[in-house]
Amino acid sequence: MSPTTAGVAAGAALAFAALIFGFWGFVLVALFMAIGAVVGRTAEGKLDLGSVLDALRGRRSSS
Repeated sequence: MSPTTAGVAAGAALAFAALIFGFWGFVLVALFMAIGAVVGRTAEGKLDLGSVLDALRGRRSSS
C-alpha cells in the first residue's frame, strides 16, 4: 500500500469517526491509529522504542 493510499484510508476512517461518534470518538480513533502505527513500526524493526524513550527523557540526542 502506497503512503498516499494509506493516508486516504486514514483520513476516511477519521472522517467517518467524526461523523458517527462526534469529537471525542474522533479523538479516540486518532489515538488508536497512532498507537497502531507505533506498534506496526516497532514490529517491522523501523522504530526503536528504547531510543525514543531515551530521547524523550533527555538522555540521548534524537539525531
